[in-house]
Formats: sequence, C-alpha cells, structure tokens
Amino acid sequence: MASDANLTVCADPATLAETAAHLIVDAATEAVRERGRILLCLAGGETPREAYRCLALPAFSERMRWDQTWIFFGDERAVPPDHPESNYRMAYESLLSKVPIPEHQVLRMHGEQSDADAAAAAYAAELAGAIGTKRGELPRFDVVLLGLGIDGHTASLFPGSPVLREVFRAVAAVHVAAAQIPQRLTLTFPVLNAAARVVFLVTGPEKAKIVRTVLSEHSGLPAALVRPTNGVLIWL
Repeated sequence: MASDANLTVCADPATLAETAAHLIVDAATEAVRERGRILLCLAGGETPREAYRCLALPAFSERMRWDQTWIFFGDERAVPPDHPESNYRMAYESLLSKVPIPEHQVLRMHGEQSDADAAAAAYAAELAGAIGTKRGELPRFDVVLLGLGIDGHTASLFPGSPVLREVFRAVAAVHVAAAQIPQRLTLTFPVLNAAARVVFLVTGPEKAKIVRTVLSEHSGLPAALVRPTNGVLIWL
C-alpha cells in the first residue's frame, strides 16, 4: 500500500489545514470545469475541523464555486444535528454556516433516527438521487476526507466490525461497543474506494505509530483497506 499512497508531512497542524484547503479548492476547480460540480465528502474530528476553518477563510472560500458544491458525510453518530458530538454540527459551525452553499446541496446523515438500518438505507438512496447513480452503481466522490483513530479505524469502520466485509451496501449502520455513542452510520469501503481522491488528515504524536502501521504492508487495519480502485490516495 505504501507505494500507492502519496504521503505529505506538514510542519504543523496549521500547515496541514492549509494544505488540505488548497487540495480541496484545486480539486473543486477541476471537477466544476470538467463535470459542472464538486462532490465533497466530509469527515469528523479535530484535524478536519481545522481544515474546514481554513477553507472558510476568504483566501480559500472565494475560490470555491459553492453554488456547484455538494456536501456529503462519511459517518455520523446517533445524535441529533445540534448535538456536540454531531459531525454535521462540527462541519456546519466551522465551514458550512460561513460560506454561501445552497442548503439543499448539504446532505447530512440522519443519525438521530431510531431505526439505524432504515437511516442507512435512506442515506444511500439520497446519495444515489443527488449524484445520479443507477441501481448497482457506486457514487463517485471527487474528494473524500477521512480521519484516523489510534486503533486504525476510519469513518466508523472499526477493527473487527462485520461492516468491514460489506460489498453491496453504500451506507451501513454500525455498533461500536467501546464508543461513548456506540450507534453510528458510515459509508462502506466500496464507496470510499470508488472515489477519485481519498485524503487522510492526521495530526498529533500519538497518531504517528498507527500511521506507520497502516502504511506498512498487510496491516489489516480498517484504514489500510482504503485503496481507491481508480483514484488517488493522499495522506497529510
């Protein structure tokens, strides 16, 4: 896997956030020019938050065609959208509320629904409808942003989860026993690996060891299973 990944080591978290914002703007410019829109999938977590704050600054946000930008989410906890642990709330407060993106072009996961499997199926249908994929096709995002947990998980794809073996569903409900909020919704590997660009955003000394493990051959960790079949894998 190491040979397939582009690895950029940034001097500090601020530089990483700027690098990510540049990457998103450049990818968006290309996607809008070639296909008329940018399909951007957001991650939760502290490192992506800083990238979103950077992207919201005029130097970056004024270069984005927000009217042609569609926002999706890689995973969500079983909480309402105004909950402190909501990935949507974090993205809204750090980015979406600060830029002129049409409200109907932001598609959040409805993690607060009591029937998680139905919520997963509904989001998969919403993805297909917004992106225009036909039955049996996978949505192809222009950019998928991902974080990395110290256990090697990414999105809500955790070690040992049966969802790691999912081959058909685009979105799945998962139960993470050790988590503070155990019920989650997540995109699955088929969708992540169908993306044009997958970008891992990782900061902090406690993550260095797990990054090395994931980038080594045959680690078997969830993050190591992210291998775009016809796209680019980037680690910041």
